[in-house]
Amino acid sequence: MERGPTGRYERTSAGGDEIQAFVPAPLPPTPPVVLASPLQRRLERALLALGRLDSLSTLQPGSDAFRSTFIRKEAVFSSRIEGTRASLTDVLLFELDETPDVPLDDVVQVSNYAAALERGFAQLAAGSPLSNGLLRETHGVLLSRGAGSGKEPGVFRRSQSWIGGTRPANAAFVPPPPALVPECMADLERFVADQDDGLAALVRAALAHAQFEMVHPFVDGNGRMGRLLITFLLAHAGVLREPLLFLSVSFEQRREEYCRLLGQIPTRGDWEAWLAFFLDGVRETAEDAVETGRRLTALFREDRARIAPAGRRAGSMLRVHDALMARPVITLPEVVSRTSLTLPTAGTAMRSLVALGVAREITGKRRNRVFAYDDYLALMTGERT
Repeated sequence: MERGPTGRYERTSAGGDEIQAFVPAPLPPTPPVVLASPLQRRLERALLALGRLDSLSTLQPGSDAFRSTFIRKEAVFSSRIEGTRASLTDVLLFELDETPDVPLDDVVQVSNYAAALERGFAQLAAGSPLSNGLLRETHGVLLSRGAGSGKEPGVFRRSQSWIGGTRPANAAFVPPPPALVPECMADLERFVADQDDGLAALVRAALAHAQFEMVHPFVDGNGRMGRLLITFLLAHAGVLREPLLFLSVSFEQRREEYCRLLGQIPTRGDWEAWLAFFLDGVRETAEDAVETGRRLTALFREDRARIAPAGRRAGSMLRVHDALMARPVITLPEVVSRTSLTLPTAGTAMRSLVALGVAREITGKRRNRVFAYDDYLALMTGERT
């Protein structure tokens, strides 16, 4: 459904150019979103898949560990959209104070994303409202280290930005002037907080993500923050108990369509086309995550069954396997910290797991060795160390 322009244009200047900046109208759209039969069916299928995903956290062995690794997987793919080359293994090595094989700034950006997601989700779980204050705090974590640390972390932008092109005059899109960013974000905050307007949480998340991207409130990190906002909003609405729905892979795989549909909202107001795309992405992503969880459950069960016949050694081997489930790239000191085994016992158990093919030493060194749970990493991301 095409409504025409969904906001107004304000004349401003940037980089020596006189330009027209777009200021989106407050949500919800006018006239309202129409959930006709095809769109309603998409919503129902997405909600069903999301319900299955939410139950995964209660069924998954070592669910806290599963969540931690899943968050880092999302951090890898969300940051990859921004051009980083870090893998999940690189991030896990970095968090063990080991040296990854890619530029340090790439790994720091991914690690920051994971920390920002965990900080925001923890705040919401503790009862904090999904407010602009929480978004600014999360953004502060996102840009706390590395290349983005000089780009006003945690502060709404105070300069004009643009998207695409080499300068404002030939930009693909120019978001609101900086003086209007607080007003636009206050409108978005009110929309996110309004739980009584009859909109489904998934519809609200789709609308809020698009609006956030149109406002582009920060100097840097808007794409990553816009993707975080989706997870935060669904958690805030009680749809997700754990942060397991991440759309970065879906958005990246269909990037051209993603950009096209978002780009036509300001001029054409076709929110329904964007919603159809978004809901299909939610369904596909949730189904993929559930399938990954099932495969991981089977892997863990099979590997523990292989360990069981080891007799007296099985107890310590299972405890080391627990540590590998929590941290699929790990050092022996970290195993000791997580299991309370002695270093010799942990070393013996790890060697037994290597002999079984459950773990693999990845440095080739005699000292300061690092072990990887290859099959776990492959199921999560397709990586082989």
